[in-house]
Amino acid sequence: MDKKDKRYLTEKEVSAITGLSVSLLQKMRQQCKGIPYIKLGKAVRYTLEDVQAFMEAHRVNVYPYFE
Repeated sequence: MDKKDKRYLTEKEVSAITGLSVSLLQKMRQQCKGIPYIKLGKAVRYTLEDVQAFMEAHRVNVYPYFE
């Protein structure tokens, strides 16, 4: 993906994608935990790639599957 193709998301969009509340995202940022973000003045943005990587890193695999 080219840098010009990068998609930046607001915390509301990230909340909708992840199911995490906006307040939890804010708390995670204050604690320097969670999804990497970009801060431009007061604006906070996340890349779609970082959000997807965060979700994938928290994936729980359950084996064996029910038969």
